[in-house]
Amino acid sequence: MAVKEIVADIRHLSGEVYYPSPEVLERAYIKDYPSLYQRAMQDLEAFWAERAEELEWFRKWDRVLDDSNKPFYKWFVGGKINICYNAVDRHMKTWRKNKVALYWEAENGERRVLSYYDLYKEVNRFANVLKALGVRKGDRVTIYMPRIPELPIAMLACARIGAIHSVVFAGFSVEALHTRIEDSKSRLVITADGGYMNGRIVETKRTVDEAVRRAPSVEHVLVVRRTRHEVPMEPGRDYFYDELARLPFAQGECPVEVTDAEDPLYILYTSGTTGAPKGQVHVHGGYAVFIYTTMKWVFDIKDEDIWWCTADPGWVTGHSYIVYAPLMLGATSVMYEGAPTYPYPDRWWSIVEKYGVTVLYTTPTAIRGLMRFGDEWPNRRNLSSLRLLGTVGEPINPEAWRWYYRVIGKGRCPIMDTWWMTETGGFMITPMPCIPLKPGSATLPFPGIRADVVDESGNPCPPGVEGYLVIQTPWPGMTRTLYGDPERYVKTYWSRYPGWFFTGDSARRDEDGYFYIIGRVDDVLKVSGYRLGTAEIESALVAHPAVAEAAAIGLPHEVKGEGIHCYVILKAGYSPSEALAEELRQHVAQLIGPIARPEAIHFVDKLPKTRSGKIMRRVLRARALGLPEGDLSTLEE
Repeated sequence: MAVKEIVADIRHLSGEVYYPSPEVLERAYIKDYPSLYQRAMQDLEAFWAERAEELEWFRKWDRVLDDSNKPFYKWFVGGKINICYNAVDRHMKTWRKNKVALYWEAENGERRVLSYYDLYKEVNRFANVLKALGVRKGDRVTIYMPRIPELPIAMLACARIGAIHSVVFAGFSVEALHTRIEDSKSRLVITADGGYMNGRIVETKRTVDEAVRRAPSVEHVLVVRRTRHEVPMEPGRDYFYDELARLPFAQGECPVEVTDAEDPLYILYTSGTTGAPKGQVHVHGGYAVFIYTTMKWVFDIKDEDIWWCTADPGWVTGHSYIVYAPLMLGATSVMYEGAPTYPYPDRWWSIVEKYGVTVLYTTPTAIRGLMRFGDEWPNRRNLSSLRLLGTVGEPINPEAWRWYYRVIGKGRCPIMDTWWMTETGGFMITPMPCIPLKPGSATLPFPGIRADVVDESGNPCPPGVEGYLVIQTPWPGMTRTLYGDPERYVKTYWSRYPGWFFTGDSARRDEDGYFYIIGRVDDVLKVSGYRLGTAEIESALVAHPAVAEAAAIGLPHEVKGEGIHCYVILKAGYSPSEALAEELRQHVAQLIGPIARPEAIHFVDKLPKTRSGKIMRRVLRARALGLPEGDLSTLEE
């Protein structure tokens, strides 16, 4: 693929452009994007093999890419590796053994510091406990924990013994957790007695108790003490981790399982437009190579950096860029347990100042939320340690981008606006420090990634025209399948444009080839960067005795990116009221989680539907925004 097909001239671009400074270019790993991109596309396999050589393998691969059973691609076939070994053990042989791996801070100011050696000991201990509870290679383990060091430790311990972890964000409800435990048929659930958020205890253990009550596959619940408040413990099923960790079987090293490159590492569930959440399966080999490379080049990580990704490890951003990639790179990371504005709106900026954070990676929602408090809060803090900024989770509006650049980065920190998905494992369309930036644009594909914006027929869209974002080449970090449902994997991602990965996002390219991500083309909502399926929200509403039918849509929200608006048809005998609307909002929050709480409930007599009975959510969205409703030929009379 010719470079001109990607970018016209990276040195002379149209529109509002922020070019990298000489200082940024000088320290960048990659200084010439066009040449590197061209080299990668000329020989994909050689390019990714070169990247894989930077990790430690127990046995090298026989073949880089096996595409004989598309779209079930396999990478580094025959290779033996373990991602935990690359994240922890290999640093025991270098000076990084005594380097800080993690600075952890709680809302109340409590702190922990873990060196790589500390982390190594903790992971071994945790892995020994897992084995003592009967967990073996291939077993599924559900993790439902607050943002404490034991969460990444538990993930690494699972990886170490070849078990497959399924982390569920600790803000999800009983039902959402239960669904994921049931689908994965987990033998063990790891949780904590609770966590802290906005000065209050989050009752994780009690949520787990409710969820496992109807989950026969669960044999044990392992509980980490965090809050030390009293929680119910079921004898024979529940164990406190600290009590087991003191026993003789937990001491000493736990041998690393030699896993195949294609052995599953984790399952992570994403919301879909219909049906149950989709269990994305990522593997040890290709995933490790991909996230290691993307983080190294996009954020230019060096040994002296202090990295802070503000995400929760329960989301893919946390998996890839809090737990695995930073540790494989030997970086020092910061993890913060609580809310960004607790007790004051400068809490995040105080953390940047305290630890000398050099690279900050967060969401547009967080940026917009902190913008509301004005410039004076960040200006009270010394943010001079920052050299790079990043965003993730959703497109960033240019106004928020400029504020982030001007107020937080002081006009000298490039912003790495990364586009990717749970399904991709890591960054796909993203700047690197050497790439000129345009506010609101994710810029260009990462080397080795061929992306395009196409119309319904798969033809490339002209510059400025919105279309469907597709990925046209396989990549090592790609999800391998949907757990237990390969047919759904093919149908969801590979059937619309055979041979190409359909992202489900709409996008456009400008005259320079820069990508602008617009949003979901299906009915998955992006609320504060988190994906929520309309089907989940609608099902929750219909579960209420007053509701006959419901439709959920996303509308622009100043802080969250998208806010959830629900249209509800009531059953006979029920009347619209403010009290009922509030009851329904609370009902959804209880069933799914606070993140899914609707902004508004609209009571209606009917919903726009196709003749086949499908709700036309785009029509509801157009009506709400006062936009043209488009083709209504399939609308029922």
